Amino acid sequence: MKIADFDYLLPEDLIAKRPLEDRSSSGLLVLHRNGAVEHRTFSDIVSYICQGDMLIVNNTRVFPARLTGLKENGDRLEILLVKEKSPGIWEVLSRGRYTGTLRFSGDFSAELRHGDTASFQDPGNLTGNIWKYGNMPLPPYIKRSPDARDKETYQTTYAKKEGSIAAPTAGLHFTGQLLEEIASKGTKIRELTLHVCIGTFKPVRSENVEEHAMETEYFQIDQELLSEIRDTKSAGHRVFTVGTTTTRALEGFMSGHCTVNSQNGKIKGSTDIFIHPGYSFKVCDSLITNFHLPRSTPLMLVSAICGREKMLKAYQEAVAVRYRFLSYGDAMLIL
Repeated sequence: MKIADFDYLLPEDLIAKRPLEDRSSSGLLVLHRNGAVEHRTFSDIVSYICQGDMLIVNNTRVFPARLTGLKENGDRLEILLVKEKSPGIWEVLSRGRYTGTLRFSGDFSAELRHGDTASFQDPGNLTGNIWKYGNMPLPPYIKRSPDARDKETYQTTYAKKEGSIAAPTAGLHFTGQLLEEIASKGTKIRELTLHVCIGTFKPVRSENVEEHAMETEYFQIDQELLSEIRDTKSAGHRVFTVGTTTTRALEGFMSGHCTVNSQNGKIKGSTDIFIHPGYSFKVCDSLITNFHLPRSTPLMLVSAICGREKMLKAYQEAVAVRYRFLSYGDAMLIL
């Protein structure tokens, strides 16, 4: 299977630059397995989820991982915090291979080595400084600078566990009220954690799909959730996963495509599972997701659920009726 098989024309003006004021008023394209399409509003999702079903969300919290400072010669340089390797020492992304001091404020600086490692002074106060001076890591296709509002809007209403450098964007559409409506129907709402890493920005370079390697991402799942999933499915009810990140955490574990350790009723580990057409889902019966970039791994994952041709046809219809695309855009429900 070729990467080119997952291409489509995405007009620049359909890429959402900002979210809607009312999260749940986003558009919702409902795609059925037989290829039928419905056009609804996201708040209508309540009517598709039934008593006894389960809705699983990713409760990761995005932190403002973009820091801009001054180099020793006075030039500005932005870094993206990727992963903390040890207290105060981070793997980062930046342009060039700068080595030297990068100052973010009078008393907040880092020593960069080769543009990919940053050592911060006073790691005990590092989190506070990051939130004070950092910006949210909006994806590069949102061609504007992040602002203070993004620290709230580029975050799900149920975000709890800090660690992502990208939002699990399918969850951005849920409000507290909408989740209460879903729960009132007798639907079980459960959480897990998967911290989205730099792989979300990594383009697919290989010509053949199977040759692409995913970055590992940390996840945490309660063991009790796995029992609840088995009970839900054995009773003939459905598991709705919110977003490709929730899906990858569950499918990565259930397929054994992960490294894990268990303690105190929690499964902690990492997965680099790459889901594309041909994969047999172990957990996900229905998926809530956003519209994804052409040739991207999330697009391949959603295509694995209902088939590449049906997915691309639905995307063509979404473009034609002018849905809003990507992180701050509209949503899909795949039944």
